[in-house]
Amino acid sequence: MSRKIKWILSAYIAFIFIQSLFFKFSDAPETQFIFGTLGEWSGFDWFGQYGAYGVGIAELIASILLFTPLRLYGAAMASCIMIGAIFFHLFTPLGIFMPEFNEAGEIIGDDGGLLFVNACIVCASAIAVTVMDLIQTNHPFKRLFARRSIFREDDIPD
Repeated sequence: MSRKIKWILSAYIAFIFIQSLFFKFSDAPETQFIFGTLGEWSGFDWFGQYGAYGVGIAELIASILLFTPLRLYGAAMASCIMIGAIFFHLFTPLGIFMPEFNEAGEIIGDDGGLLFVNACIVCASAIAVTVMDLIQTNHPFKRLFARRSIFREDDIPD
């Protein structure tokens, strides 16, 4: 059952990442708004121009890794990407509600927070896959977190 859940969550994460690549790699108005806002806010103008490509490549790599024996790394990578996205939505001028654009590139409303909600769901899914993979493998991180105490009982003062 756990294996099926990991595959379903991995497929969901990859679907969201891959369908967003069109926007990131085609300079869609939504992408220009998001990364332009972040570039202006951060003072790194280059991020407004090229940030979408970097994030898109990272999402593509994570999506591929989710379906290989390196799924743990893909899920961890997806978690980090989405934690960053959530951070930027909450703590920058970007905000939770993203503008919607028509075919001419004009703002016609907002998305009602759908992009932010999707980021939260993808983040939770990626964290769940990461944790499930850590629990079910003998990865060195598991051994690190499995230690109950760094002290022996006779070293603990009364």
